[in-house]
Amino acid sequence: MSDPIADMLTRIRNAQQSGKSNVLITFSKLKFMIAKVLKDEGYIGDFITKEHEGKKLFSIELKYYKGAPVIENISRVSKPSLRVYKENKKLPNVVNGLGIAIISTSKGVMVDRKAKELGIGGEVICTVS
Repeated sequence: MSDPIADMLTRIRNAQQSGKSNVLITFSKLKFMIAKVLKDEGYIGDFITKEHEGKKLFSIELKYYKGAPVIENISRVSKPSLRVYKENKKLPNVVNGLGIAIISTSKGVMVDRKAKELGIGGEVICTVS
């Protein structure tokens, strides 16, 4: 697999479009931190780490509001073939502040608002609205 983060985002997008209550994703520290940010921002429910046939996985509980998925759009910005780095003043404004951009910084994975507060930039992993 050439882009595991894009695979994670696609699994979430597909599971929500088909009305699933949760989705299984292979574990990595970066994917786990992205899921933590999504949970903190209220886009997903809880997530739990599991082990299945010797592989470490985690299950993400998806959220719905009045039958519609909470995540309307989730898309990858920085790709392995084309990394996208932004300084704090040029971080993207997703849906006029109603959405979030997940940023990988030297201080960890965080939301664009927090990175702007701390005055640091980084790699723009994805946008969520």
